[in-house]
Amino acid sequence: MNILAFETSCDETAVAVVRDGREILASEVLSQTDLHALYGGVVPEIASRSHLEALAPLTAKALSGMEGGVDAVAATAAPGLIGALLVGLNFAKGYAMALGLPLIPVHHIRGHIAAAYLAEPELEPPFFAAVVSGGNTLLIEVLGYTEYRVAGGTRDDAAGEAFDKAARLLGLGYPGGAALSRLAETGDDTKYAFPRAAIQDAPFDMSFSGVKTALRNLVHNAKQLYGDGWTDALDLPSVAASYQKAVVDVLVSRIVAAADALAYHTVVLAGGVAANRKLCAELRVRLGSRIHIPPVYLCGDNAAMIGSQAYYEALAGVRAPLSQNAYATYGVEKALCQIQAKTIPPLSPFRGCG
Repeated sequence: MNILAFETSCDETAVAVVRDGREILASEVLSQTDLHALYGGVVPEIASRSHLEALAPLTAKALSGMEGGVDAVAATAAPGLIGALLVGLNFAKGYAMALGLPLIPVHHIRGHIAAAYLAEPELEPPFFAAVVSGGNTLLIEVLGYTEYRVAGGTRDDAAGEAFDKAARLLGLGYPGGAALSRLAETGDDTKYAFPRAAIQDAPFDMSFSGVKTALRNLVHNAKQLYGDGWTDALDLPSVAASYQKAVVDVLVSRIVAAADALAYHTVVLAGGVAANRKLCAELRVRLGSRIHIPPVYLCGDNAAMIGSQAYYEALAGVRAPLSQNAYATYGVEKALCQIQAKTIPPLSPFRGCG
């Protein structure tokens, strides 16, 4: 089964064709980093307009040279920037309607987990997943291809957001997470003390607002004392390294504790922050062969992961009507659309799930 998939939840426009949930036939990703760099972060309206301009040519590129056509259309329907989601979902609706193909809505977090299926075709549930990105930090029991249970997560900032905001405080520009990681490579991660938050009675939950506030206070005090020379007063590589270690320590401790307590031998790290080398190295030390990390090109937002998860949603009978909505927030455990059928394709005319 070939699935044409679209991903537009934030600032990457992505189109892919995936066969049977495991094989990437085509994958195109257009980053909007340069568009948003001027503003120091993603501007939702600019993101939506850029998706609108990019989807048609990216789709044509992804489908060029395809043999055999596609059997279904999928799109990210939640969570994400609502305007950006609606652009991709409505484009997918139009494509599905024009060709008389089933439409499959996909949860973005489920997609990040499914990236591991593309990287390791032999991987099957059940396993434990840590999804760590700019907008989400969740610890999830993957009980089946469409069955999940949340074990823990952040109470405030996502880990990727904590990295990006720290980079902004240090004047490293946008996108900040990668820049912070590069700066930290030459620093001493023991030179500055940053807090590691613990949540009472919730051992697998996390909080990153405190470490971010500690960094803000450090920078503010340096500016008060040294004015424009504040960057010379601080050892910035060591600040970055110490801050990064504080965030990574919390992530690693919770991931390992949850996986051990819930007795999972296989642990998957997914999401954009899975590209952080410090985090990956620490998890490999603690978990050894138990940890599975997709290659970098599958860690960030891409449509191939959406196409992979869509295959398993389709096998579960998930179909969406043309009235399918997008959602800025939506629990990973909840189905985006009621199960309606057990065969694919075709399903025409579209029947709704309300």
